[in-house]
Amino acid sequence: MGPDAVPRPSRAPRRVVVTRAAAQAGALVARVEALGYEVVRCPLIEIEPIPGKPIDGASYDWVVVTSPNGAAELARRLATPPQRIAAIGPGTAAELRAHGLEPDFVPRESTQEGLLAELPRPAGRVLVAAAEGARRIVVDALGADFVALYRTVELIPAEPPEGDVVLLASPSAVRAFAATGARIPAVAIGPQTAAAAREAGLEVAAEAERHDEDGLVAALRGLG
Repeated sequence: MGPDAVPRPSRAPRRVVVTRAAAQAGALVARVEALGYEVVRCPLIEIEPIPGKPIDGASYDWVVVTSPNGAAELARRLATPPQRIAAIGPGTAAELRAHGLEPDFVPRESTQEGLLAELPRPAGRVLVAAAEGARRIVVDALGADFVALYRTVELIPAEPPEGDVVLLASPSAVRAFAATGARIPAVAIGPQTAAAAREAGLEVAAEAERHDEDGLVAALRGLG
């Protein structure tokens, strides 16, 4: 058993629906299975990189990255390293480090609002690197430039997934899951995902305190 494994009651394991993109689900599936759960794989999104010219990071005082997918695409597109990088969420910070980019700032609250509350001022010239259609809270507040690095494509399975709890890691996954008609309790990766789930009429059984895969797994474990 892996490091996340804990003793389970002697009964058939609960079924956990994992909705992460198929190419990125392997590690999470392994951790959930190590807890003694049966995993139902149901990818509800896929990540599609958006082609574009190289990014001159050095021309900005801050480059703000909002997600692990954005971190990976930023690393691929950078022509010059940023002066300073701000990462929203520990998962985003970890992905930046995996590509040799050390974040200079990670807010305690893993939201755009949290970053605005804590980012040193004056911020100077700022670039927000995120998904197509991402919230523009930081862009509007700081007069920042914006570059869309990828788009999230929602996938609707032919049949609704069956399980006892579903793991949801983005509002996009929430929308796709709600469209299936399935109504099972959800574990949400953070406040934006939890709010989207409630708005879609889903029961939020738990919300991760840490807004990354570690937090998602910890929230699942907390359900008992």
